[in-house]
Amino acid sequence: MYLGQANQDKFVLNVLKEKTNGYFLEIGSNHPININNTYLLETSYNWKGIMIEYESKYLPLYKEQRSNSIHVINDATTIDYKFLFETNNMPLTFDYLQIDLEANNGSTIRTLQKLNIEIFDKYKFATVTFEHDIYHTNFDNTRLQSRDIFKSRGYICVFEDINCDGNPYEDWYVHPDLVDIDYVNNLIENNKTKYIDHPISGKTINWKDIQYI
Repeated sequence: MYLGQANQDKFVLNVLKEKTNGYFLEIGSNHPININNTYLLETSYNWKGIMIEYESKYLPLYKEQRSNSIHVINDATTIDYKFLFETNNMPLTFDYLQIDLEANNGSTIRTLQKLNIEIFDKYKFATVTFEHDIYHTNFDNTRLQSRDIFKSRGYICVFEDINCDGNPYEDWYVHPDLVDIDYVNNLIENNKTKYIDHPISGKTINWKDIQYI
C-alpha cells in the first residue's frame, strides 16, 4: 500500500490521522509513482500540492499520473518560493514537506536555507521528511545545519537518522502547532528502544522497526 522508500507516506498519514484533502510540497519528486512519498496521498486521500523536480523527463508522467498537483521543473535552489506559493494560492499551513535532493552537492542544505529565509516566517508544515544522507556525505555539515534550522523554527524531530538497508539518511519532523502532540510524544517514547548503534550517525533506527500506535 505505502510507496515511500521508508514508508514516509505511512508516517505522514499516521501522524495526521489519515487526513484527506491535504497539501504538500514535494522537493525532489523523481518518478510520480515508484518510491514516491506523495502518490498515495494524492490519489487515495485527495491531497494536492507542488511537485518540484530537476529532471524534465518526468513532466509528461506528472501530467498523466499526477494531475491534481502543480508541476515545477527547475533547480530547487533557485526557485522563488514565496512567489510560487502566492501565485498558486497555497495555504499558510501545509501538511507535508519533503526535501529529497543531492546532499553531496549541497543542493539539499541550500534549498532548506532558502526556504528558511523566504517562507518559514509565514508558512508552516505539519510533517517533514528531510534527507541528509549522512551515511555517504556530510557536505557543508548538512545534517547539523538542517537540525539547527528546524529546531529554531519550532519543529520537533520525531525520528532521526532513519536507515534504509543499514544506511542512515533521513530525519522526520512535525510542527507541534499542527499535530496531536500527545500522539507524537507517545510515538517517540514507544520507539526509543528501536535505535541501534551506528559508526557514522551514532544511533539509527530502521524504518521497518518503527511501531505506530
